[in-house]
Amino acid sequence: MAILIAKWQNRSMTKLKKIAQYLTEKKWDMTFITNPTTVNYLTGFAMDPHERIMGLMIFPDRAPLLFTPELEVEKSKTFVDFDVIGYADSENPWIKIHAQLSHQNIKTIAVEFDHLILSKSDGLKSVVSDSTFTNLSPYINQLRLIKSDDEIQKMIKAGQYADRCFDIGFEFAASQQHITEMDVVAKIEFEMKRQGISEMSFETMVLTGARAANPHGVPEPVDIQPNKLLLFDLGVMSQGYASDASRTISIGQPSDFDRKIYDITREAQQAAFDFVKPGVTAFEIDQVARDIITKAGYGEYFTHRTGHGIGMDVHEFPSIGGSEDITIEKGMCFSIEPGIYIPNKVGVRIEDCLYVTETGAKSFTQTPKDLLLY
Repeated sequence: MAILIAKWQNRSMTKLKKIAQYLTEKKWDMTFITNPTTVNYLTGFAMDPHERIMGLMIFPDRAPLLFTPELEVEKSKTFVDFDVIGYADSENPWIKIHAQLSHQNIKTIAVEFDHLILSKSDGLKSVVSDSTFTNLSPYINQLRLIKSDDEIQKMIKAGQYADRCFDIGFEFAASQQHITEMDVVAKIEFEMKRQGISEMSFETMVLTGARAANPHGVPEPVDIQPNKLLLFDLGVMSQGYASDASRTISIGQPSDFDRKIYDITREAQQAAFDFVKPGVTAFEIDQVARDIITKAGYGEYFTHRTGHGIGMDVHEFPSIGGSEDITIEKGMCFSIEPGIYIPNKVGVRIEDCLYVTETGAKSFTQTPKDLLLY
């Protein structure tokens, strides 16, 4: 144990040590991090514990401790250089956790309020009944906010796969009659599996005609309609990082009205994208897109924020146009995705995720945004 502590303390400033120092500043006693994405971000160890218990314990004055299901112990040891405690399915995990903490005076535990579910909260309280919980989520959000060059390179790769998805989906949707939304989804995801992508970053969305007027619509076995717009919203997980992009194309010749709605959305998306640079605020970016759509007479049909952060999760901090404003900095990554959704008529969304540079922004996806006719 002493060797492990020395090895950890001799590291350069790592994410784990930053959290340990933060605990010292706050006079908090430990963390119990249960979000698999956060554990992966901090250690490189990725797993989904499902209903089992996983907890990353970080302390202000000693080496961290990872608690994980027994079947993941050996894998986790290839990623961390501190103790890993496993438990079998036949064991009570909270009893084993109590054994690790019973000799310590734990009064304040930092947890991610955004993730800790009630059953795990109750289990943890049974172990350290006199302790109080404090929220670690804002600090984790800040740690993850500015992406490193390595993270951005991984997201560029994920964006390239999203572009491939569009190429596959566009061509297949127009390849023959009686192709359904679900057919196109299946084709995209099948081809991604063949190219080594095991997981999409969210449920692939392909919506035809007026069905795209639902911003979170679900594809169904419905035929792709001729001479109507077709909305795609998709992304992949690649090397632990997400992509997310939307395009709207036309199968055949769109109506003048549909083209008008497309052109307004296209203008709003490009204007907001071009406005991004260090020093502007999230509210200002949202306002640029919203003003264009509002002045065109369709403000009531732009029903969501302009964007969201992206990284290891497809939706991360910050919100671009949500309830909390933030000043944009180099290295932030987020989406620009205005849309117009007119019930029973048409839905258009155009989305790119970007990374902020010293003078502006660059997109992770390169699929053209002019209206493509198929």
